[in-house]
Formats: sequence, C-alpha cells, structure tokens
Amino acid sequence: MTEYTRLRALADPDHLPALNRDYVHERPALGLGDLTHPPRILLLYGSLRERSFSRHAVEEAARLLRFFGCETRIFDPSDLPLPDQVPGDDHPAVHELREHALWSEGQVWCSPERHGQITGIMKTQIDHLPLAYQGLRPTQGRTLAVMQVSAGSQSFNSVNSLRILGRWMRMFVIPNQSSVAKAYMEFDAEGRMKPSAYYERIVDVMEELVRFTVLLRPHAERLVDRYSERVEAGRPTTLP
Repeated sequence: MTEYTRLRALADPDHLPALNRDYVHERPALGLGDLTHPPRILLLYGSLRERSFSRHAVEEAARLLRFFGCETRIFDPSDLPLPDQVPGDDHPAVHELREHALWSEGQVWCSPERHGQITGIMKTQIDHLPLAYQGLRPTQGRTLAVMQVSAGSQSFNSVNSLRILGRWMRMFVIPNQSSVAKAYMEFDAEGRMKPSAYYERIVDVMEELVRFTVLLRPHAERLVDRYSERVEAGRPTTLP
C-alpha cells in the first residue's frame, strides 16, 4: 500500500458534518448475512488533479463506509502506467491495484465526466483488472457502486458506462448510483462535501452497497459458477 493510500485510509469516519445521524442506520446490513468480519471495499477514482472532485467524492464515500463498519482502501492511480506500456504489466502500481481488487468484496468506481465519457485514468484502472489473474478473478462476484462528478449540469453518461464495464467484469452492479453536478460547488476548501441532496444520494448508495455486499457474501461464488468455465477447466460439477 502506498503512503497516500495509507493516509487516506486513516481519514476519520466519525467526522461526518454533513450526515444527519437522526436518520441513518449505523449498521445497514444488520440481519442480512454474515457480519463476522467487516465488508472489504476498494474505491477507485478517475482524476490526477490536485483538487480532484472524484477523489473527494470517493473519500466521502470511504468515510461513510467505515462509519457503516467496513474496511476500505483507496487506490492512488498517479503511478499507474498505461495498459501494455510495461512488458507483462510488471509494475508495482499494477500489482498493488490487483492485490487490492483480490482483497475486496465490493468496489466503488467514481469518474469525472470528460467529453461525455469516463476519463482515461478511470478506464486505465479498469483495464488493468483482468477477468482472470494467476488463476484468480479480481472482479468476478464482487459488488459494485458507480458514481460520477460533472463540471456542468447533471449527466449520467459516466455512470452508464461504468455500469456496462462492471457487468463486463462480471460484477454485481447495485441499482442505486450517484451523479454530482457542478461538483466545484459541492465541496469546501478542505475537500469535504457540503450538505445537499447530492450528499444524501451518496449516503443512499453506500448503505445499499453494504447491504448487497453482505447479502451476496455467502452466495457470490455460487452465483458466478459457469458451465462454460467448468468445461474449459475440465472441472466436473459437484453441486446438485
């Protein structure tokens, strides 16, 4: 884990000034499944700007997730090479990203919208997550929440693209999503999100992500078990 990722992971989940605690469930997945260990959530953002609103949105999401009892990791893409730029993708940042993905049970993807689409930085991270890696699958069976930030009026181009990519990566994309319009107006000088309907939607999305992650936890492997892959691997079924 990079120093940046470690420091971001230590952000205080109890300092949530925009959250109205009179209306929040601190354990939104209680009663839905196995809670013997915290849900593990990886968060990706799609900008390298010093004042990155997609990063700020992910940091707010991570604080909420930790408030809801999750473990979180935020990946810093600043050192990530382009796909195929390094032979065999043998690069420390690529290894770190894939290790985080294998660790995760759920993920959050947040991209700015640029020219009506997700950014190249966002796509590069997803492109470095193979469907199969050393006999393991870094994304298959994981839950996924999609978010976007926009400089102008509200749009859903990026979240729609992220949904397509999530399904392609064999992830369970949750129904809710977040799109923050005119993001430059929604964060203060410290990068904290102001109280608003946009913030409330991010709370909604994180609650839902926790619920679906815990709900699917005991079933994820079975739900993505495929006939074609059993044939390819020569692995006869032992399930009824």
